[in-house]
Amino acid sequence: MNSLRKILSLIAIFVLLSGSVVLANEPVQAEKPKEKLDVKELILEHLADSYIWHITKIGDTDIAIPLPVIVYSQTTGWHVFMSSAFHEGAEHDGLSIAAEGKYKGKIVEKDAQGNEVKPFDISITKVVLSLLFNSSLLIFIILMVARSYKKDTYESKKGFVGFMEMFIMNINDDVIKPCIGKDYKKFSPYLLTVFFFIFLNNLMGIIPVFPGGANVTGNIAITFTLAICTFIIVNIFGTKEYWREIFWPDVPLWLKVPLPLMPAIELVGVFTKPFALMIRLFANMLAGHSIVLGLTCLVFVTVSLGPAMNTSMTVVSVLFTVFINLVEVLVAYIQAYVFVLLSAVFIGLARVEPHHAKEVHE
Repeated sequence: MNSLRKILSLIAIFVLLSGSVVLANEPVQAEKPKEKLDVKELILEHLADSYIWHITKIGDTDIAIPLPVIVYSQTTGWHVFMSSAFHEGAEHDGLSIAAEGKYKGKIVEKDAQGNEVKPFDISITKVVLSLLFNSSLLIFIILMVARSYKKDTYESKKGFVGFMEMFIMNINDDVIKPCIGKDYKKFSPYLLTVFFFIFLNNLMGIIPVFPGGANVTGNIAITFTLAICTFIIVNIFGTKEYWREIFWPDVPLWLKVPLPLMPAIELVGVFTKPFALMIRLFANMLAGHSIVLGLTCLVFVTVSLGPAMNTSMTVVSVLFTVFINLVEVLVAYIQAYVFVLLSAVFIGLARVEPHHAKEVHE
Protein backbone atom coordinates (compact mmCIF):
# COMPACT_ATOMS: atom_id res chain seq x y z
CA MET A 1 0.00 0.00 0.00
CA ASN A 2 2.88 2.36 0.79
CA SER A 3 4.43 1.63 -2.62
CA LEU A 4 1.09 2.41 -4.30
CA ARG A 5 0.89 5.74 -2.47
CA LYS A 6 4.45 6.60 -3.55
CA ILE A 7 3.69 5.78 -7.19
CA LEU A 8 0.47 7.82 -7.20
CA SER A 9 2.31 10.71 -5.53
CA LEU A 10 5.03 10.61 -8.19
CA ILE A 11 2.40 10.60 -10.95
CA ALA A 12 0.65 13.61 -9.38
CA ILE A 13 3.93 15.54 -9.03
CA PHE A 14 4.86 14.71 -12.61
CA VAL A 15 1.53 15.90 -13.98
CA LEU A 16 1.78 19.13 -11.98
CA LEU A 17 5.18 19.77 -13.49
CA SER A 18 3.98 18.78 -16.95
CA GLY A 19 1.35 21.52 -16.87
CA SER A 20 4.08 24.16 -16.67
CA VAL A 21 6.26 22.36 -19.22
CA VAL A 22 3.46 22.51 -21.78
CA LEU A 23 3.44 26.28 -21.41
CA ALA A 24 7.20 26.41 -21.76
CA ASN A 25 7.00 24.50 -25.00
CA GLU A 26 4.51 26.85 -26.70
CA PRO A 27 6.32 30.22 -27.01
CA VAL A 28 6.30 30.34 -30.79
CA GLN A 29 3.15 32.37 -31.29
CA ALA A 30 3.72 34.61 -28.27
CA GLU A 31 6.89 35.98 -29.85
CA LYS A 32 4.79 37.48 -32.67
CA PRO A 33 2.03 39.43 -30.91
CA LYS A 34 1.23 41.38 -34.07
CA GLU A 35 0.04 38.24 -35.81
CA LYS A 36 -3.36 36.87 -34.90
CA LEU A 37 -3.10 33.49 -33.24
CA ASP A 38 -5.02 30.80 -35.11
CA VAL A 39 -5.96 28.55 -32.17
CA LYS A 40 -7.66 25.96 -34.37
CA GLU A 41 -4.63 25.64 -36.65
CA LEU A 42 -2.23 25.44 -33.69
CA ILE A 43 -4.22 22.65 -32.01
CA LEU A 44 -4.62 20.65 -35.22
CA GLU A 45 -0.90 21.02 -35.94
CA HIS A 46 0.04 19.59 -32.55
CA LEU A 47 -2.47 16.74 -32.79
CA ALA A 48 -1.40 15.75 -36.30
CA ASP A 49 1.40 13.34 -37.10
CA SER A 50 4.76 14.77 -38.16
CA TYR A 51 7.98 13.83 -39.91
CA ILE A 52 10.01 15.53 -37.17
CA TRP A 53 9.74 15.37 -33.40
CA HIS A 54 9.72 18.95 -32.15
CA ILE A 55 11.00 19.19 -28.58
CA THR A 56 11.25 22.91 -27.77
CA LYS A 57 12.48 26.26 -29.02
CA ILE A 58 15.43 28.17 -27.57
CA GLY A 59 15.49 31.74 -28.88
CA ASP A 60 15.11 31.45 -32.64
CA THR A 61 16.40 27.88 -32.72
CA ASP A 62 14.02 24.95 -32.92
CA ILE A 63 15.18 21.84 -31.06
CA ALA A 64 13.78 18.90 -33.01
CA ILE A 65 14.66 15.32 -33.92
CA PRO A 66 14.57 14.55 -37.67
CA LEU A 67 13.04 11.19 -38.52
CA PRO A 68 13.71 8.77 -41.41
CA VAL A 69 11.70 9.34 -44.58
CA ILE A 70 11.02 6.18 -46.60
CA VAL A 71 8.85 6.64 -49.70
CA TYR A 72 8.40 4.96 -53.05
CA SER A 73 7.65 7.01 -56.15
CA GLN A 74 6.28 5.34 -59.27
CA THR A 75 8.50 7.58 -61.40
CA THR A 76 11.74 7.86 -59.41
CA GLY A 77 11.68 4.71 -57.22
CA TRP A 78 12.65 4.45 -53.57
CA HIS A 79 13.86 7.43 -51.53
CA VAL A 80 15.41 7.11 -48.08
CA PHE A 81 16.69 10.21 -46.25
CA MET A 82 16.21 12.21 -43.06
CA SER A 83 13.30 14.64 -42.75
CA SER A 84 15.76 17.48 -42.02
CA ALA A 85 16.09 17.72 -45.83
CA PHE A 86 12.65 19.40 -45.80
CA HIS A 87 13.92 22.24 -43.58
CA GLU A 88 11.85 25.43 -44.05
CA GLY A 89 9.74 23.94 -46.84
CA ALA A 90 12.67 22.84 -49.02
CA GLU A 91 12.20 20.24 -51.77
CA HIS A 92 14.30 17.07 -51.90
CA ASP A 93 14.53 14.68 -54.87
CA GLY A 94 11.29 16.07 -56.24
CA LEU A 95 9.51 15.43 -52.93
CA SER A 96 8.12 18.02 -50.52
CA ILE A 97 5.67 18.34 -47.63
CA ALA A 98 2.33 19.78 -48.78
CA ALA A 99 1.54 23.10 -47.11
CA GLU A 100 -2.17 22.98 -47.95
CA GLY A 101 -4.84 20.94 -49.67
CA LYS A 102 -6.04 17.41 -48.96
CA TYR A 103 -2.46 16.16 -48.49
CA LYS A 104 -1.48 18.91 -46.06
CA GLY A 105 1.41 17.79 -43.83
CA LYS A 106 2.09 14.72 -46.00
CA ILE A 107 4.92 14.05 -48.44
CA VAL A 108 3.88 14.71 -52.04
CA GLU A 109 5.40 14.93 -55.51
CA LYS A 110 4.28 16.49 -58.80
CA ASP A 111 2.93 14.34 -61.61
CA ALA A 112 3.27 15.09 -65.35
CA GLN A 113 0.35 17.55 -65.19
CA GLY A 114 1.82 19.39 -62.19
CA ASN A 115 -0.70 18.03 -59.70
CA GLU A 116 0.34 16.95 -56.22
CA VAL A 117 0.19 13.18 -55.74
CA LYS A 118 1.05 11.13 -52.68
CA PRO A 119 3.74 8.44 -53.09
CA PHE A 120 3.77 5.16 -51.16
CA ASP A 121 4.89 6.31 -47.72
CA ILE A 122 6.25 4.06 -44.93
CA SER A 123 8.25 6.76 -43.15
CA ILE A 124 9.03 6.64 -39.43
CA THR A 125 6.82 9.49 -38.25
CA LYS A 126 6.37 10.84 -34.72
CA VAL A 127 3.46 8.49 -34.00
CA VAL A 128 5.32 5.48 -35.44
CA LEU A 129 8.46 6.21 -33.39
CA SER A 130 6.39 6.70 -30.25
CA LEU A 131 4.52 3.47 -30.98
CA LEU A 132 7.81 1.56 -31.34
CA PHE A 133 9.26 3.11 -28.19
CA ASN A 134 6.14 2.52 -26.08
CA SER A 135 5.78 -1.06 -27.33
CA SER A 136 9.42 -1.76 -26.46
CA LEU A 137 8.89 -0.24 -23.02
CA LEU A 138 5.79 -2.39 -22.50
CA ILE A 139 7.65 -5.56 -23.50
CA PHE A 140 10.46 -4.66 -21.08
CA ILE A 141 8.00 -4.08 -18.21
CA ILE A 142 6.08 -7.33 -18.81
CA LEU A 143 9.27 -9.40 -19.12
CA MET A 144 10.60 -7.84 -15.92
CA VAL A 145 7.41 -8.79 -14.05
CA ALA A 146 7.41 -12.29 -15.58
CA ARG A 147 11.06 -12.79 -14.57
CA SER A 148 10.21 -11.85 -11.00
CA TYR A 149 7.47 -14.49 -10.87
CA LYS A 150 9.70 -17.06 -12.54
CA LYS A 151 12.22 -16.72 -9.71
CA ASP A 152 9.68 -17.16 -6.93
CA THR A 153 6.00 -17.74 -7.68
CA TYR A 154 4.82 -17.89 -4.08
CA GLU A 155 6.58 -14.86 -2.68
CA SER A 156 4.38 -11.86 -1.90
CA LYS A 157 5.35 -9.20 -4.43
CA LYS A 158 6.02 -5.60 -3.44
CA GLY A 159 6.96 -2.37 -5.18
CA PHE A 160 6.44 -2.04 -8.90
CA VAL A 161 5.89 -5.78 -9.46
CA GLY A 162 3.15 -5.76 -6.84
CA PHE A 163 1.65 -2.68 -8.49
CA MET A 164 1.54 -4.50 -11.84
CA GLU A 165 0.06 -7.60 -10.17
CA MET A 166 -2.79 -5.46 -8.85
CA PHE A 167 -3.60 -4.27 -12.39
CA ILE A 168 -3.32 -7.74 -13.92
CA MET A 169 -5.52 -9.41 -11.31
CA ASN A 170 -8.05 -6.59 -11.45
CA ILE A 171 -8.49 -6.84 -15.24
CA ASN A 172 -8.27 -10.64 -15.40
CA ASP A 173 -10.53 -11.52 -12.45
CA ASP A 174 -13.01 -8.62 -12.51
CA VAL A 175 -13.37 -8.01 -16.25
CA ILE A 176 -12.18 -10.84 -18.49
CA LYS A 177 -13.32 -13.84 -16.43
CA PRO A 178 -16.91 -12.68 -15.69
CA CYS A 179 -17.52 -11.41 -19.25
CA ILE A 180 -16.18 -14.38 -21.22
CA GLY A 181 -16.86 -17.31 -18.93
CA LYS A 182 -15.28 -20.71 -18.54
CA ASP A 183 -12.75 -20.48 -21.42
CA TYR A 184 -11.56 -16.96 -20.50
CA LYS A 185 -7.91 -18.09 -20.24
CA LYS A 186 -7.76 -18.49 -24.02
CA PHE A 187 -8.39 -14.76 -24.49
CA SER A 188 -6.67 -13.30 -21.41
CA PRO A 189 -3.25 -12.80 -23.08
CA TYR A 190 -4.76 -10.71 -25.88
CA LEU A 191 -7.03 -8.62 -23.66
CA LEU A 192 -4.33 -7.96 -21.03
CA THR A 193 -1.91 -6.94 -23.79
CA VAL A 194 -4.49 -4.55 -25.24
CA PHE A 195 -5.19 -3.04 -21.82
CA PHE A 196 -1.55 -2.29 -21.01
CA PHE A 197 -0.83 -1.15 -24.57
CA ILE A 198 -3.63 1.43 -24.47
CA PHE A 199 -2.93 2.48 -20.88
CA LEU A 200 0.80 2.99 -21.46
CA ASN A 201 0.27 4.91 -24.71
CA ASN A 202 -2.37 7.07 -23.02
CA LEU A 203 0.02 7.92 -20.18
CA MET A 204 2.90 8.64 -22.56
CA GLY A 205 0.63 10.94 -24.55
CA ILE A 206 0.12 13.11 -21.46
CA ILE A 207 3.85 13.68 -21.05
CA PRO A 208 4.64 16.91 -22.93
CA VAL A 209 8.36 16.25 -23.49
CA PHE A 210 10.30 13.64 -25.45
CA PRO A 211 9.73 10.67 -25.59
CA GLY A 212 6.14 11.50 -24.63
CA GLY A 213 3.55 13.80 -26.14
CA ALA A 214 2.72 11.83 -29.28
CA ASN A 215 -0.99 11.41 -29.98
CA VAL A 216 -0.85 7.62 -30.47
CA THR A 217 -4.27 6.53 -29.16
CA GLY A 218 -5.76 9.72 -30.61
CA ASN A 219 -4.73 8.49 -34.06
CA ILE A 220 -7.62 6.71 -35.75
CA ALA A 221 -5.29 4.31 -37.59
CA ILE A 222 -4.16 2.89 -34.22
CA THR A 223 -7.68 2.56 -32.79
CA PHE A 224 -8.84 1.07 -36.11
CA THR A 225 -6.16 -1.64 -35.88
CA LEU A 226 -7.10 -2.47 -32.28
CA ALA A 227 -10.78 -2.66 -33.20
CA ILE A 228 -10.01 -4.91 -36.19
CA CYS A 229 -8.08 -7.30 -33.90
CA THR A 230 -11.09 -7.60 -31.61
CA PHE A 231 -13.39 -7.99 -34.63
CA ILE A 232 -11.29 -10.87 -36.00
CA ILE A 233 -11.13 -12.68 -32.64
CA VAL A 234 -14.87 -12.29 -32.01
CA ASN A 235 -15.84 -13.73 -35.39
CA ILE A 236 -13.18 -16.44 -35.67
CA PHE A 237 -13.93 -17.87 -32.23
CA GLY A 238 -17.68 -17.34 -32.46
CA THR A 239 -19.70 -20.52 -31.84
CA LYS A 240 -22.28 -22.05 -34.18
CA GLU A 241 -24.99 -20.69 -31.88
CA TYR A 242 -23.54 -17.17 -32.29
CA TRP A 243 -23.78 -17.36 -36.08
CA ARG A 244 -27.22 -18.98 -35.90
CA GLU A 245 -28.49 -16.06 -33.82
CA ILE A 246 -27.19 -13.67 -36.48
CA PHE A 247 -28.56 -15.36 -39.61
CA TRP A 248 -31.59 -17.10 -38.06
CA PRO A 249 -32.43 -15.29 -34.80
CA ASP A 250 -35.14 -16.50 -32.43
CA VAL A 251 -37.82 -14.02 -33.57
CA PRO A 252 -41.21 -14.37 -35.34
CA LEU A 253 -40.88 -15.90 -38.80
CA TRP A 254 -42.25 -12.85 -40.60
CA LEU A 255 -39.19 -10.89 -39.41
CA LYS A 256 -36.90 -13.37 -41.21
CA VAL A 257 -38.76 -14.34 -44.40
CA PRO A 258 -39.42 -13.33 -47.09
CA LEU A 259 -37.59 -10.13 -46.11
CA PRO A 260 -34.57 -10.91 -43.84
CA LEU A 261 -35.10 -7.86 -41.65
CA MET A 262 -33.67 -9.12 -38.34
CA PRO A 263 -30.73 -11.03 -39.91
CA ALA A 264 -29.77 -7.82 -41.72
CA ILE A 265 -29.90 -5.84 -38.46
CA GLU A 266 -27.86 -8.50 -36.65
CA LEU A 267 -25.31 -8.53 -39.46
CA VAL A 268 -24.94 -4.75 -39.28
CA GLY A 269 -24.36 -5.13 -35.52
CA VAL A 270 -21.35 -7.35 -36.25
CA PHE A 271 -19.62 -4.33 -37.81
CA THR A 272 -20.96 -1.57 -35.56
CA LYS A 273 -19.42 -3.14 -32.44
CA PRO A 274 -15.77 -2.73 -33.55
CA PHE A 275 -16.67 0.66 -35.04
CA ALA A 276 -17.87 1.80 -31.60
CA LEU A 277 -14.61 0.57 -30.05
CA MET A 278 -12.57 2.50 -32.59
CA ILE A 279 -14.46 5.80 -32.35
CA ARG A 280 -14.83 5.80 -28.54
CA LEU A 281 -11.10 5.50 -27.84
CA PHE A 282 -10.10 7.83 -30.68
CA ALA A 283 -12.60 10.58 -29.81
CA ASN A 284 -11.97 10.57 -26.07
CA MET A 285 -8.19 10.76 -26.32
CA LEU A 286 -8.30 13.35 -29.11
CA ALA A 287 -10.71 15.48 -27.08
CA GLY A 288 -8.48 15.32 -24.00
CA HIS A 289 -5.42 16.55 -25.90
CA SER A 290 -7.49 19.27 -27.58
CA ILE A 291 -8.77 20.61 -24.25
CA VAL A 292 -5.26 20.82 -22.78
CA LEU A 293 -3.96 22.66 -25.85
CA GLY A 294 -7.00 24.96 -25.91
CA LEU A 295 -6.49 25.95 -22.27
CA THR A 296 -2.79 26.54 -22.93
CA CYS A 297 -3.66 28.89 -25.80
CA LEU A 298 -5.46 31.20 -23.36
CA VAL A 299 -2.05 32.60 -22.43
CA PHE A 300 -1.36 33.77 -25.99
CA VAL A 301 -4.92 34.76 -26.92
CA THR A 302 -5.05 37.27 -24.03
CA VAL A 303 -1.65 38.87 -24.74
CA SER A 304 -3.27 41.77 -26.59
CA LEU A 305 -5.71 42.46 -23.73
CA GLY A 306 -3.10 44.04 -21.49
CA PRO A 307 -0.73 42.85 -18.72
CA ALA A 308 -3.38 42.60 -16.00
CA MET A 309 -5.79 40.47 -18.05
CA ASN A 310 -2.98 38.38 -19.52
CA THR A 311 -1.48 37.68 -16.08
CA SER A 312 -4.80 36.64 -14.57
CA MET A 313 -5.68 34.43 -17.54
CA THR A 314 -2.22 32.87 -17.42
CA VAL A 315 -2.87 31.79 -13.83
CA VAL A 316 -6.29 30.43 -14.84
CA SER A 317 -4.74 28.64 -17.83
CA VAL A 318 -2.04 26.96 -15.72
CA LEU A 319 -4.51 25.88 -13.02
CA PHE A 320 -7.00 24.46 -15.52
CA THR A 321 -4.24 22.78 -17.55
CA VAL A 322 -2.90 21.06 -14.43
CA PHE A 323 -6.44 20.01 -13.47
CA ILE A 324 -7.17 18.56 -16.92
CA ASN A 325 -3.82 16.73 -16.90
CA LEU A 326 -4.79 15.11 -13.61
CA VAL A 327 -8.15 14.15 -15.10
CA GLU A 328 -6.34 12.75 -18.16
CA VAL A 329 -4.41 10.33 -15.91
CA LEU A 330 -7.77 8.92 -14.78
CA VAL A 331 -9.13 8.96 -18.34
CA ALA A 332 -6.03 7.07 -19.53
CA TYR A 333 -7.00 4.18 -17.24
CA ILE A 334 -10.74 4.41 -17.88
CA GLN A 335 -10.39 4.29 -21.68
CA ALA A 336 -8.11 1.24 -21.53
CA TYR A 337 -10.50 -0.40 -19.06
CA VAL A 338 -13.60 0.33 -21.18
CA PHE A 339 -11.97 -0.92 -24.39
CA VAL A 340 -11.03 -4.23 -22.76
CA LEU A 341 -14.40 -4.50 -21.00
CA LEU A 342 -16.35 -4.08 -24.25
CA SER A 343 -13.98 -6.41 -26.12
CA ALA A 344 -14.47 -9.06 -23.43
CA VAL A 345 -18.27 -8.59 -23.58
CA PHE A 346 -18.26 -8.99 -27.39
CA ILE A 347 -16.08 -12.11 -27.15
CA GLY A 348 -18.33 -13.50 -24.41
CA LEU A 349 -21.43 -12.94 -26.55
CA ALA A 350 -19.73 -14.75 -29.43
CA ARG A 351 -19.01 -17.76 -27.18
CA VAL A 352 -22.72 -18.32 -26.50
CA GLU A 353 -23.82 -21.94 -26.08
CA PRO A 354 -27.02 -23.55 -27.41
CA HIS A 355 -29.97 -23.08 -25.07
CA HIS A 356 -30.45 -26.80 -24.48
CA ALA A 357 -26.77 -27.15 -23.55
CA LYS A 358 -27.19 -24.43 -20.92
CA GLU A 359 -30.17 -26.23 -19.40
CA VAL A 360 -28.23 -29.52 -19.18
CA HIS A 361 -25.27 -27.74 -17.63
CA GLU A 362 -27.50 -26.16 -14.98
